[in-house]
Formats: sequence, C-alpha cells, structure tokens
Amino acid sequence: MIESQISESLEEFFALGKDEAYHPYLTEKSRPWGKNISLRASILSACFLLTSFILSFYTPLLSAFFLTFVFFLSGTPALINTFEHLSHLKINISVLMTVAAFLSIAIGSGIEGGLLLVLFALSESMEEMVARKTKSAISSLRKLTPTIAHVIQPDGSTFQKSVKEIGVDTEILVRTGEVAPLDGVIVEGKCSVGMMHLTGESNPVTREEGEEIQAGCILVDGTLRIKVTKTSKDSTIARIISLIIEAGAKRPKVQQFLDRFGEIYSTTIIILTFCFIILLPLIFGIPYTGIEGSVYRSLAFLIAASPCALIIAIPTAYLSAISACARKGILLKGGLSLDALAHCRAMVFDKTGTLTTGNLDCVSVEEKVIDGTAPCTLDEAIAIAASLETAVKHPIAFALNDYAQSKKIPLLQTESLTPIPGSGIEGTVHLNGKKLFCQIGNLSYIQSAFEASHHPLVQSVKDELFKEGHVIALLKVESTLYLFNFLDHIRDNIKPLMQTLHTQAGYELVMLTGDNPNNAQFVANQLSIDTYHANLKPEDKLALVEKISSEKPVAMVGDGINDAPAMAYAHVAIAMGEVGTGTAIDAADIVLLRDDLQEIAWLIRKSKKTLRIVKENLTLALGVILLATTPALLGYIPLWLAVILHEGGTVIVGLNSLRLLRR
Repeated sequence: MIESQISESLEEFFALGKDEAYHPYLTEKSRPWGKNISLRASILSACFLLTSFILSFYTPLLSAFFLTFVFFLSGTPALINTFEHLSHLKINISVLMTVAAFLSIAIGSGIEGGLLLVLFALSESMEEMVARKTKSAISSLRKLTPTIAHVIQPDGSTFQKSVKEIGVDTEILVRTGEVAPLDGVIVEGKCSVGMMHLTGESNPVTREEGEEIQAGCILVDGTLRIKVTKTSKDSTIARIISLIIEAGAKRPKVQQFLDRFGEIYSTTIIILTFCFIILLPLIFGIPYTGIEGSVYRSLAFLIAASPCALIIAIPTAYLSAISACARKGILLKGGLSLDALAHCRAMVFDKTGTLTTGNLDCVSVEEKVIDGTAPCTLDEAIAIAASLETAVKHPIAFALNDYAQSKKIPLLQTESLTPIPGSGIEGTVHLNGKKLFCQIGNLSYIQSAFEASHHPLVQSVKDELFKEGHVIALLKVESTLYLFNFLDHIRDNIKPLMQTLHTQAGYELVMLTGDNPNNAQFVANQLSIDTYHANLKPEDKLALVEKISSEKPVAMVGDGINDAPAMAYAHVAIAMGEVGTGTAIDAADIVLLRDDLQEIAWLIRKSKKTLRIVKENLTLALGVILLATTPALLGYIPLWLAVILHEGGTVIVGLNSLRLLRR
C-alpha cells in the first residue's frame, strides 16, 4: 500500500517535467548539487585527469592516485551500464568504450583510458542536454497546465480540487490571469483568451457563452464559468503532449536501420579488435605491448571505429526539429513525416475549411416549384433545413443554424436523420401536424432523388444555380426545391503560399472539393491552381489521391471527416488543428494547431534543412570512422588522439543538431 502511494506520488511529481534537482527526496541543502549532476561529475573528473597528467611528469605515484578518482567518478557509471547491457546480452557503444578504457590500464596507458572515460561522460552529458532541449515543448506544456481547479458548488461557492479527479459536466470557475485547467464549454461569461502556448498565436481571441475553450488558454480579461467536456487525460494539452511523445517514438528509416545495425556493428568491432591484437605482430612483426604494440593500436582502432556520433546523428536532429515545430504550433507524429514531406512533389488541398475559411454565411433562400403550391413557407423551409443539419457538424450546418437563429425561427422535431457522407442528409420532419420526408444536400444527391436526371426542375436549377464564390445547398420537400446560397471566403495570405509552393518549391498543386464545379473553378482561378476536381465524395477524393501518389509522392491538406480516407492514403497528411475534425487529425501526420497554411512553406524548409543536417552529421560521423581507423591500426594516430577525434565528433554532431531548434 505504501509502495503504491509512493509510486503514485513520484508519477505525479515527474509529470511536472522538473529535473533531478527538484526531486522530492532531496533536502534543500543538497538540491543545488543535484542539478546537472552528471555534467558536474564529468567536469570534476576532467580536473582530476588534468592534475594526474601534470603530476605524471614529477610523481607517478601521486598521479596514479588522482587517476583513481577519474576512474571512480566516470568509470563506475560506465561499468554499471556495461554490466546491465551484458546481462541482457547486448553489446553497444557503452560496452565498447568501457572495455577500451579499462584495457588501457593493462597496457600502461591509464591516462588515455581516463581521457576516454571523461570525454565519453562529457559527451553523454551533452546528449542529455540536447535531449532536454528537444523535449522543452513537453516540459513547458506540462508546467503550463494547472494541477487544481475551482469547482463550483450548487450554492455558488467554490472549492479547489485536483484536475485528475474532475469529471465531465463539472462546472469550474476560471478568473482573469488564470489558465484554463480543462477543456469545456463556456456556460457564463465573456473574455479574451491568449492561446500562444497552444497554437503560437500571439493575438488574444474572444470567447463567449456557448463556445468551447481549451485547457492551457490564459484568460486575459474577464471571468468564465466553464462546463468540463473532457477529463485531464483527454484534454487538449494532454493530446498535444501525447502527439509529441508519439512523434519522438516514430523513427525515420535510416535511424531504424542504424538501431538494428548498432549491435551487429559493435560486436563486429570487438571481434576485429581482438583479431588485430593477435594478427598485427604476426603480419608486421610488432610487439604486443607498448605504444607501438598491437594492443595499443587495436584499442585506438576500437575507439576510432565506435559509432557514437553515428548513432546520435539522426535522433538528435529529428528531435530538435520536432521540438521547434511544436513551439511554432505544428505537431508532427514522427521524423518520418519530415522525411516524406521533403520528398513530396505534389500537394493536394481540400477547399472548404482549408483554402477557404469554412465559416459560411447564408445570404439568400430561393423557392422552385413545378406545379401546385409549395408544401411550406420560406421560413418553414429554413426551419426544416436547420433541423435536418443538426445531425452533422459541417460549415453548412453551422451557417443554417445561425441563419435560423438570426431570424428567430425555432427548430422542428425530426425522426430518422441519416447523414449521407459527401452528399447530404435525409430524414422525417414534423411540420404543422404532418410528417414530411425531406432531403438536403448537393446537386448530384438531390438530382438522384428525382425520377430522372432530366427532370425540368433540376434543369431549371442547373441554369441559374451557381454563382462565383458561392456555395449552394438544395432542400427537397416533396416536389419543391429550396436553394440555400452561402458565401465562403478565401483565407488571407493563401495566394503567396500557392506561388511559393508552385514556383519556388516546384510542387504540383491540386484542389479537391465536394462543391460544385463553378465555385471550385472560381477558387482555383483566384489561387492560380491549375488542377481541380469538384463534386467529389470521400471515395472520389481517395481515388484521386491514389492516382496522384502512384506517379509522385503527395501531401494532402484537409480538415473534415470526408478528407480522412484520402489523407490516410497520402504520403503526408496535414490537418487543420483548430477547425479540423478529430477524424482528420487522427489520420494526419502533421497538425497545424492555429490553422495557418503559411506555416506549410516554413515546414517544407524545415524538413529540407533537417535532411541536410542529418546528411552533414552522417558525413562527419562516417568521416571520422573511415579516416581514423586505418591510421590508428598503422600507428599514425595515438590512443589519445583517437579519443579526441571520436568524442569531438560526437559533440559536434550534437551541437549541429541543435541548430534545428531555431524557428
């Protein structure tokens, strides 16, 4: 029971993202020593090593005394790690370094062995610092989220409660200057909220009653009464953190290969080292011991051939890039996304909600009757359309609901509402004591509802239906059609992005939409997109993405459920995080948290820069191995120089990767 409580306490503590200096079992006096303890030990070892080297010219015995501290401080952790790896029958870089360091004592080169341990410890400390920097996005998000919330009681009073214990539908109070601890819907109040930590957007946005608010938002002014819609483990920040962790776990193909290759390579190097110890005296007639002996040369070869820099060349680069993207409001689900994006030659865009704002305004309603009288008035048609659209979350549904509310038209009772993906909705509506089977959707869907495609009513609609820049939805009530005309707006600064992608990056640009051809053509012309396809269902979008991807790597940008199948098939899927549906975000490899498509151009540059730095790291790491191993065997590179080349290359690779942290 006690162990369980301690475990839970530690789990909660480490969830705060604090380092070892703030460990709950450290006293106030000892905490300063706990900060960066591995780096401190490495520096202290370096001081002892320098003292030992200087004293070696005067008093060898005293030199050996200080060298003992070097092996104790830097060698003990290395030995522990080595025994742990060997207990699992693993031979890796740590094993190679430890074996080389302690064998150096046997051949009278203890100072070189100490140098290897010190530099290896410093190198690992640098790697820890790089890893800590690359995970800074996670730490900052964890620190941002409050651990308690003010729960509102029935009598209006509040009390503090851990966010982990707060369930859905609980009402909480958030005041000016506080951070929203959980996702929810505003029940009462209006204020400006800062979302910089979540989306990178510096300008506050207004949130009022009925709107959603995400955990991590900072209230700039006002007080909000919020009804919780997601628990702490499902909150926006928890989702972002899980995506970042997931991104770090997904490794590019080159890294996957090196991970598999590492153990085989390390084992091979150890075997070759012992073979060279035996064979060099037989081939070249050199002694086994001494600075010209086979043992000394083989150890220099062992150190030069150890692929420390090669192993960290890739993960440090990708983790740095992922962290930089996270701080800019772009979530990547792994380094594979960066690789794929850098190689894409075509980019496919959804239209509504992606290239356009998706915030439609209903501007007019027209009635089309063949014969007889209309079954309902225009206001009743608006009520029918808005009631049918309650079955889905779609820009047209939101626009119709807002339109009905603005005219103070109440919704009607409905039955058997059935969404038809990519087409429309059908169902039964109660109106004036009658049950009317009604359908609302795009032209092809409503057209199929009539007996023949050449129906005179449909033909008359075709002749005057489409207007530039407008979106049309048709409501069928018996033999009467009602045309709902919506106005959408192209997003700001999209034109420069399209020019950059097409002219500078050389992408083929394609637009896919379920909208009518006239409207699609209008948007395509405005944005200089040469290829577009309209009146598409989800399966049509999928088929087109399949066709394009068979010719060249393709990235797709979308926001809706109907985009998800095509996005899942694309080489890279980019989702709009703010307006995008959960399905689209789940299908995506990259999520734009603040829906700024301009970040795509930045992301492409970042992906190409990441590949370039990975290539630089690999070239440096392989260069050290190839240029130093043979000279070490031939006696041209002494043990101490092999150590400096090896560890120096590792540090340079790590620092080179940190360049990707810059936004």
